Formats: sequence, structure tokens, C-alpha cells
Amino acid sequence: MAGIDFFIIYLYGLRIFTFLIAFTLLFLGIEDLIIDLIYWIRWVWRRCFIYTRHHYADEQLLFSKKEKPLAIMVPAWKEVGVIAQMVNTAATELDYENYQFFIGTYPNDPETQSDVKEACSHFENVHQVICALPGPTNKADCLNNILAAVLAFEKAAAVKFSGFILHDAEDVISPLELRLFNLMTERNDLVQIPVYPYLRRNWWSFTANHYADEFAEWHGKEVVIREALAGLVPSAGVGTCFSRRALTLLLDEGDGIAFSTQSLTEDYDIGIRLRQAGMREIFVRYSPRDPSLAPLRERRFGVQRRASQVICVRENFPHTISTSVRQKARWITGIVFQGSLSLPWSDDWLINYFLWRDRRGGISNMIGLLAIIITLQLSIVWIISYYNFGDWDFPSVLGNSQILSTLLLLTGFLLCNRIIQRFYFTTVFYGFCSGLMAIPRMFWANLINFLANFQAIRLILAIGSIRKVAWDKTTHVFPSIASSKRRRPLGQILLEQGVITPPQLQKCLESSGRRRIGRTLLDFDMLTTVQLGVALAEQQNLEFYNLNPFQRDFSLLKLLGEGLAFKYSILPLCVDSGVLVFARESAMSKVALGAISRKLKLPTRQVIAPLGRVQIGLINSYRSDESNLLNSNLPRLKSLFEHDIVVFDNFCSHLMLLGDLAVEMGLISQSVLSQALISFDPLYQKLGDHLVELDLLSVESLQGLLEEQKRQRLLGFSIIGGVS
Repeated sequence: MAGIDFFIIYLYGLRIFTFLIAFTLLFLGIEDLIIDLIYWIRWVWRRCFIYTRHHYADEQLLFSKKEKPLAIMVPAWKEVGVIAQMVNTAATELDYENYQFFIGTYPNDPETQSDVKEACSHFENVHQVICALPGPTNKADCLNNILAAVLAFEKAAAVKFSGFILHDAEDVISPLELRLFNLMTERNDLVQIPVYPYLRRNWWSFTANHYADEFAEWHGKEVVIREALAGLVPSAGVGTCFSRRALTLLLDEGDGIAFSTQSLTEDYDIGIRLRQAGMREIFVRYSPRDPSLAPLRERRFGVQRRASQVICVRENFPHTISTSVRQKARWITGIVFQGSLSLPWSDDWLINYFLWRDRRGGISNMIGLLAIIITLQLSIVWIISYYNFGDWDFPSVLGNSQILSTLLLLTGFLLCNRIIQRFYFTTVFYGFCSGLMAIPRMFWANLINFLANFQAIRLILAIGSIRKVAWDKTTHVFPSIASSKRRRPLGQILLEQGVITPPQLQKCLESSGRRRIGRTLLDFDMLTTVQLGVALAEQQNLEFYNLNPFQRDFSLLKLLGEGLAFKYSILPLCVDSGVLVFARESAMSKVALGAISRKLKLPTRQVIAPLGRVQIGLINSYRSDESNLLNSNLPRLKSLFEHDIVVFDNFCSHLMLLGDLAVEMGLISQSVLSQALISFDPLYQKLGDHLVELDLLSVESLQGLLEEQKRQRLLGFSIIGGVS
């Protein structure tokens, strides 16, 4: 009898818990239903009355806007093997030139520092920032260190960034992302684009793939409605761009500290703070018409064209339960618990409502799994009762209660609505099969969220303070691409080629100072310009080309144009299988290479030519009628090239570009020069005047540079018998 009595008590307890859970689910479900109805009513209205009169904006609007300088900020802790791939992919794919990467590292993370340093050696627009404190601190602290470096670069380069973009090391960036931010920061202070996780191929990868379902609905519907109703856009921490006005406000409010170090979700925190301060926030779902401009789209049955081609951020998310729980516990701690302390309720009831929707996660994350457990128990009891095992007859768990039956019926209806919504928003981006798999993944997500909620509470109780929880960062994985080779030192390459000996290299290193090693070796007559060009080409994994600077193809010269030729110091050679090949005396970054390709609407490829030959070729090809020292000696130089190449190359070793000379003399850095070249137009002014105009050089410094450049040329002419 005791066992039967206990079972009866259990059934009554189950009934009470069923009522409580059903009532809570009804309340939360009605909330979600309201959001769903608002979204679909708005969708129908816009489809019937807005887009029947106006066309969707496309990539042409993005291309019409002049590029403004943008800064990308990437915090990095234990990101070995990730950072270099991210930067390389961005430099190759981004349809933008006027941007700078700032990557924050920690003094006690030498492996990541080494990776970032390697990226800096390949890309002039990449800057390493070493945080003041050893890591891991938290993401906000790292971002504050990065921002300080960004502002310092602004002063050094005489540039003002119009947008400050947040990204993580594992992000894959859409080609048009920066153009979209360039457009939107004119009138908005926070711009957020959608985030779509990558799906893992295995259908049973529920942990990794449930992120795709959640983000598809979150950035397909929820954030859209928040922005439409309250002008509130929670930052995702990636794919977020702040205007200069927004950063200025944050710095002023924080007394010089923009990102709150008291929060594990500083991005979410900033979105709320900016909106409460009256800043304009926007969530942008912007799709180009040309599919080639949307390489991150999914190519599966059932995807919608506009939805799949949206400008977005793609990334991998944790695939194990433990890492997923850790990551979500961090989100819950920051949004639900820390957010409740640092972000008080406001005077705007709509903002308060959406704050509630975020903070109710502490309830819904627990209720979801409990509801599944109770449903399973009810199913087992119903099966036992239906088949009457052992001829035992128990009253219904529902107790013939009309209220409880109605509650369960309504919650069942709301659950069906949730399933339909999740299926739709997953399908339009990831395809029909993914939409179907999103249904069982909903229940797995409930388990992950429950465990994460429990983990967040456990951590807070163990530490004794919400504010003291540290940055428990998850390991990042970048989508698989071919890794770039590490750049070998030029001296090592010359030794391997047998061009110089170890004692010669040692002598050169001891006396080079600020000068590049190749220039010093030329001064000591230890190698020729051709040998230097061959070594530079091998270092950069490029082809060497023994350029004839007096051979001209007028059709190619016209195709490239004088402006691009002198801005980037390049000389066109040929069109090979639809690719324009041009020569340069040193390797050009992939960012600049992409900018040239976009302007010409033609793929391009660079080769390395011996020092001085491109400079002579440019003068001979575009400005041979000018009156100056070099032009007046072009016939003589041509004769030397044809009859005494050794003397000709000795002369070329004394030709120096003004920008390179300024870097060599320590007047400006290479990254500052590269930034200045973006706004430089050689058809209207000389580079020196441009640098003075930007206040990067003083008039006296420019005069010193010009005198040194002239002195070097006179030395060259002395080799060939003086100036004619």
C-alpha cells in the first residue's frame, strides 16, 4: 500500500507541476505569439504597400558612396591559427580599400602574438595591439586597449574613422559588409547585420547546428521587430559598427572607457546604453542582386534568394555540449544577471518590454526542459492508463479539469506556432531539410539552455558576485582554407640562393639601422637589383619579371590609366587569360590589389621587377614630355639598358620613391603611408604635397626628403658619367 500511496501522491504532484508549467508556458507563448503577429502583419504591409511602390536597394547604391575610413577591432586570446586566416580571407574578399585591422593580444599569449605579427608583415593595414594586463581579462578590456590604439593611429595618420566595427577572430566577413557600413553610418550610430552560423555536415551535430536555428529566427524576426517598434538593436558583438558619434558618447560616459569591463556581454550592454541616450540604431538585412557578391550564401533546396544573399557574418560555433554550455552561460550571465544590475529599467515602456524579454531567459531556459520532462512523464502515465497494465485503474492526471485541459490545449497550439516559426526562418536561409531538422533540434536546444542557465547560477554562487565572473572564452575554429606560408627573412633567402655570405649579412645587419636590408646590401655592392628582385619575389611567393622599362603597350597604358599607375607605382605588362598582369618593385597588399581589380573591372596579378625600372617605365610611358632631371636623360638610359645592363642597374639602385624614403628615414610608418595613399590622387598633386596637406610631414621634412632623393639620383648619374 505504501508504494501505491506514494505513486498517487506523485500523480497529484505531477498534476500541480503540470498546471504551473502550463500556465508559465502560456504566458511566455502568448508573448511570442504577439511578436509573431506583429512581424507578419508588418511583412504583409510592406509587401503590399511599400515594395509595390519602391524597389529594393541593391549593390549599386553601395558602390555609389565614396569610401570613408573604417576601423575593424578584433580581440584575440589563444587564437593561434585563426587570426592569420581571418585577415587573409578578409583582404582577399572584401570589396573595400579604406580600412584598418586592429587586433588585440595579451602579453602572456606569445603564440597569438606571433600569428598577428606574421599577419602584420603581410598586410600593411593590420596592426597588433598588446593589452596592458595579462590575459584573459575580458573582451571589454581587450576592446578598450584596441580602441586606444585606434585613436592613436588616427593622430599618427591624420585620419578620422567614420565607423568602428566589432568582429571576432573566427568571423567570415561578407565582401560588401564594409560598403554597407560605409553607407549606413552616415545617419545611424549603431549598425548591426545578421549573423548566420555555419551548419555542420553531419545531421546529428545537434549542438553546433542548433545555433543556426536560433540565429535564423533571432536575426530574421526578433531583432527586426525590436528595431521597428523601439528603435532598439542589441549588438551581436560581431558584425556591429558604431559611428564616431556613438564612440565619443561612450568614451564621455565612461570617463575614457568605452566598453564596460563589468559585463561579459559588453556588446549587448552598449546597444541598450546607446538607445537610452537617444542614439539611432538600425538592423540591416541588405541583399545584393548579383549572386557573385554573396559567396557566403547557402546553396540548398528551399532557400529564398533575397534571404540567402543577405550581407551577413558567418562563423562556426561550439560543437560539444561542454563548450556550448560555457558559451551560453557567459551570455546568460551578462544579459540576464549582470544586465539586470547595470541596465536599470527606463522611462520607455517599449525598451523595458524588450529588456524583460531578454531577462526572462532566466525563467524560460529552466522551464523549457522541465516542460519536456513533464510531457514525457504524462505520456508514460497515459500509456499505462490506456493499456490498463496489471488491471490497476487510476484517475486521470488531468483530473477531468477543464482549466488544465484548456491550458494544455493552448500551450500545444503555441508550441505548434513555435515549431512553424522556427521551421520557416531556418528554411529560408539554410534550406528545407535544415528546416525540418530544426524541429528536433529545438528540444536539444532546451537541454543546452537549461544546463547553461544552471552553470551561470552555479558560477555566480561559487564566486559570490555577479560582477566578478571572468571571461570564460570558447575556442574558435575558422572555416578550413589553405593556410598562408610564413614569410621568410630576406637575408635567409639570399643566403640560400648563394648571393651573399653569412659575414656579409652580419655586416649588413649591423649597419642597416632604419634602412631595409635590401637597400643596405645594394649600397655595399653585395648584390644587384635583379638579384634583389628575385629574392623579394621568392619571399612574397610571386613571379619575378625582368622588366624592359622602355617597352610600351599603349592600349594597356590607357586601360590602367595614369592615375592608378602612379598612385600604386605599377606598370602594365600584358593581359594573360583575361587577367591584367602588372609589374611593381615591391609586393602590393591584397587589399590594394583588390581595389585595382574593382576599379578596372578586371582580375589583376602582380609580378616583381628590379628596383628602379618601374619608376623609369612610368616616366617613359606617361610623363616623358615633362622637364626634369630624369626625363632629360631617358634616351641615354635607354641606350645603357640595351648595351650595358650592369651600369644601368647600378644607376637604378639609386632611384627611390618619396614614400619609401620617408618610411626609411623614420618620418612616417608604412601603415600610415598606406592609409595616406588611399586618398592620394597623383593627377592633381604630388605625394609630398599630399603628406604635408594631411599634416603627416612638415614643409621642412618634405624639403629634406626631396634633397635626399635628388642626392641619390645624382649619385646614380655619377655612375654613368654625370648628368647630360
